[in-house]
Amino acid sequence: MRLRLPATSANLGPAFDAAAVALELFLEIEAEAVIEAEGTGEFFLKASGRNVAECEAIEGNLLLETYREILMAEERLIIPLSLRINNEVPLGMGLGSSAAARLAGVALAVHFGGLHWNEDRILSEASRREGHPDNAGACWLGGFVTSVTSPEGDTILSARFEPPSDWHAVVVLPKQPLATTRARGVLPETVLRKDAVANVQRAALLTAAFASGRGDLLREAMADRLHQPYRGDLCPLLERLLPLAGGRGVLGVALSGAGPGVLCIVESVEAACAAELEREILRVAGEPVEIQSCALTRVGARESYSTAMKP
Repeated sequence: MRLRLPATSANLGPAFDAAAVALELFLEIEAEAVIEAEGTGEFFLKASGRNVAECEAIEGNLLLETYREILMAEERLIIPLSLRINNEVPLGMGLGSSAAARLAGVALAVHFGGLHWNEDRILSEASRREGHPDNAGACWLGGFVTSVTSPEGDTILSARFEPPSDWHAVVVLPKQPLATTRARGVLPETVLRKDAVANVQRAALLTAAFASGRGDLLREAMADRLHQPYRGDLCPLLERLLPLAGGRGVLGVALSGAGPGVLCIVESVEAACAAELEREILRVAGEPVEIQSCALTRVGARESYSTAMKP
């Protein structure tokens, strides 16, 4: 089985736990069962790309943990796998690495465990394990995705569309990763009504701007009052980069997911790759950073999954 799972950038400013966009950076996996003559075998992982040590680890590997847990819960034999992994998604930077790993683990368990789950259940299971549906929805479906969890908590309702083809992403990555649990730990339990209203307005405007290609709206549409102000101490890079919005082809700036990476939506590939923009980012960052530019992709993990499942 071969899977290709895109990185994702969630929240996009105001759409906290609700919206995300898929990025043209991929976690690629080739898997086959390892069954020896006695009916046993061991897991084998070979990785390339980013975070090789974490991707090759047998213990503490989120993908393998998800795979094992689902098969155990469904009372199926845990079939050892040989996995060849090429990872382009940096871990702990707010680019949906955990959602991609969980989705991969679910899809592999369904395939090798013969579970016959449909795509909706695969997405719902990964989202339940994530605790929120935004990254998983964009990773599975591709494009721009808005998602909600049903009142019962067992179903994900999602809508997707393809973002403007000329828009690009520039992701600015600091040296140190940040655990999502730590980033969520600084958020307040309650917020002022005026802040909640401001975010509802901007989340709606954000979706309309992506759907209609209104780049002129993104600077304001990607503003946030629910989570970014409280994460400032953990993600100081955002405050330095926010003034870039509205100049040098940068349409809008926000934390990528829970951070610490910062997402810049740029009007074209030429603007994304411009030396002038790179120099300005390096000037204002105030710390060593990596600048990664990539397209917004319509291709989600379900496309490689569907291809792999064809007879």
